[in-house]
Amino acid sequence: MRVGLALSGGGIKGAAHIGVLKALQENYIPIDIIGGTSSGSIVASLASMGYTPDEILKLFHFFAKMIFKNTPTYTYPSGKKSLSIQVGGFLSGDNISYAINESAKYKRIKRMQDLKMKIVIPSVDIDESKKYVFTNTEEEGSYYIKNAPIDTAVRASCSYPGVFAPCIYKGHKFIDGGVLDNIPVDEVKKAGADKIIAVKFGLNRRAKTKGIVGVTTKAIDILFDRRSLEETKNANIILNIDTKNTMIFDIKKIDLCYEAGYKKTIEKIEEIKKMIEEKE
Repeated sequence: MRVGLALSGGGIKGAAHIGVLKALQENYIPIDIIGGTSSGSIVASLASMGYTPDEILKLFHFFAKMIFKNTPTYTYPSGKKSLSIQVGGFLSGDNISYAINESAKYKRIKRMQDLKMKIVIPSVDIDESKKYVFTNTEEEGSYYIKNAPIDTAVRASCSYPGVFAPCIYKGHKFIDGGVLDNIPVDEVKKAGADKIIAVKFGLNRRAKTKGIVGVTTKAIDILFDRRSLEETKNANIILNIDTKNTMIFDIKKIDLCYEAGYKKTIEKIEEIKKMIEEKE
């Protein structure tokens, strides 16, 4: 029985995935195959490197401060604040690559094939309007990218439109994988998982938006949420986590999201154990 875990994107809300891993670890539920999109790819990659949930939480705190320290704000020209917009996005995304690369080097890992666990990380070529999947699995197909640097895979999947500049790799211009596959259940299944746990975040439909970044991210979140039913139809268990109005840049809510992920998993832990015990 191979258990797969599919982690959705969501910026800082991705800290909830770490809480999920912690609850599974405490209950001796191993994960054989993992997939992650956007911030889910950060957690998935660290888990596949062999970091423990406690270590991943510490790294996530550090990464968030590093990656989002220059989070853009915007006001109209008559206001007090101004914004210098870089071509392709507000932030370069170089800090994402650096953070993942340093974590990988500590574990003597450079490329996808060096990872300890099977992993799938979706991204989207914006020019081709096509999904590609960075992976270390044996799956064949024109949209699979094998043996790429792990930091490139994560950087590509995290390139949230309008916030991070696209990731250029081997002639492709990659943006956030969530545009076409925010919860990579099907890719985890193709990689060989017999049972799949999917982790998603409920949309706060009444949350008020502020500024151009808030409007952009809320609009994209609505699109992601509308597709989530289709993306999770092949999951055996869905953990729908309430992250209490957390916005994608809200680093003060990392621990809140972590606890929400842990709590929801504990609530479902008997169901998860039963799923694993069932015959295929």
